[in-house]
Amino acid sequence: MPRAMWKGAVSFGLVNVPVKLYSATEDHDISFRQVHREDGGQIRYKRVCSIDGEEVAYDDIAKGYQTEDGQVVVITDEDLRELPNQSSKEIAVEKFVPSEQVDPLLLDRPYYLEPEKGAGKAYALLRDALEAADRMALVTVAIRSRKNMAVLRVRDGAIVLQTMLWPDEIRATDFMGSLDDVGHATEKELAMATMLVESLAGDWDPSEFADDYAQAVEAMVKAKLDGGEVTERPAAPETSGEVVDLLTALQRSVDRAKAGRGEPVADREEKPAKTTTAKKTTAAKKTAAKRTTAKKTAAKKAS
Repeated sequence: MPRAMWKGAVSFGLVNVPVKLYSATEDHDISFRQVHREDGGQIRYKRVCSIDGEEVAYDDIAKGYQTEDGQVVVITDEDLRELPNQSSKEIAVEKFVPSEQVDPLLLDRPYYLEPEKGAGKAYALLRDALEAADRMALVTVAIRSRKNMAVLRVRDGAIVLQTMLWPDEIRATDFMGSLDDVGHATEKELAMATMLVESLAGDWDPSEFADDYAQAVEAMVKAKLDGGEVTERPAAPETSGEVVDLLTALQRSVDRAKAGRGEPVADREEKPAKTTTAKKTTAAKKTAAKRTTAKKTAAKKAS
């Protein structure tokens, strides 16, 4: 069962309906990963600054707004908290509008609203009122820290909240100048076209349609699996390289922090771990040899 992604309340007049919000859709689109052709290893990307070319840690990444002339303004969390409707948990009904007045082009993401425990009666009241009036409730709501315009409508006994695009996000058609020259169909052409429409008329049945592209991809993948066309990705070798890299990264972070405070930073030379180990082994052998020689000398003197 999906988890509620938001909790709040629908308010219209003096009626308050506590609800949970769930996404009403699932993305079944086919996506491919970028992999190394030779061994199937997944391609990974680093977060690199375009100015200094350095890799940037998550903690050093901020939001930025780029102006039309190319300037970048860094936006902090404090800036975002000062914006309106950042923490509102209210779905405020502004008005009830006729359903046919809402242009489908404006409709965006749909969500299901479920009544909280004990709110069933108020939920049913709002749902039944929407159906009886054949209207949509025009509302405002803040989802993911962003104020949205939305409508409430009913589908299969559930109230659906569907976010909307703002009117200025819909492009006008005036950029398509060729539409002015298309003219109109003649009466005879229109009559023939109407006959064609009637011959293809029917009721909407979603089960008649399927994503043939997704089915074809799944069939292709299955055929490759059955035919042994699979690239087995070898396990990453177990080495101490990650530990050394981690220690190096930590040391660099410490040095960077010291430099930021104006403290002196030691000039270090990175030496492979094997070289250090080899030197320790050589030193240990020399010490053991000295002890053996000393013992032999002492034994000769005693005799």
